[in-house]
Amino acid sequence: MKLHKEGYVTIIVAFVILLALTMGILFELPSILWLQAVIIIIPLFVYFRIIFFFRVPSRLYEEIEGAVLSSADGEIVAIEEVFENEFLKQKCIQVSVFMSPTDIHINWMPVTGKIIYFKYHPGKHLIAWHPKSSTLNERTSIGIQLKSNTDILVRQIAGALARRIVCYANIGSTLKQTEEIGFIKFGSRVDIFLPLGTQIDVKLKDLVVGGQTILARLN
Repeated sequence: MKLHKEGYVTIIVAFVILLALTMGILFELPSILWLQAVIIIIPLFVYFRIIFFFRVPSRLYEEIEGAVLSSADGEIVAIEEVFENEFLKQKCIQVSVFMSPTDIHINWMPVTGKIIYFKYHPGKHLIAWHPKSSTLNERTSIGIQLKSNTDILVRQIAGALARRIVCYANIGSTLKQTEEIGFIKFGSRVDIFLPLGTQIDVKLKDLVVGGQTILARLN
């Protein structure tokens, strides 16, 4: 299993902490075999769950012209018309993908385009499917301009457990559809804001695959 680079430090630190805790508890406990086994199994389970969280999926990616691909693995939790007042400054369609702690947490480019806007916002850590998390939680906003001069916005949102958002997008760079644009640790959400009139190809509660599932088709 291939591990993502964003997990290396976390995995090493978790190993040291869990090993120290386990050894300390075992040293204090009486020599009861079944109890010692439980104390060893629980940290092992936690450690391998952390490793599993940072896994990199083995997938074939293909650019699909005119399509907006999902930026994340997860569940569709919102499809609604909203007024986006940070970058697009107009009414648009918001499609939101919630990533549970068991999902892949890599984020991908939904379209091929030029990064023309980026901003990091400190904020709260509400549960990621909460409607207000899009504007109140810690987040990054990434403005993308397509070759057709259509603009869309991708927003990475930290959830209740997430404490670090990583974004690789730099203003002025052109990134291809399905390229990695970031990573969010331990439960989060991605919102994509699209022009009104965009054909939406998913519905609420659909499970989507990052870099592969078509969310919408641009006119």
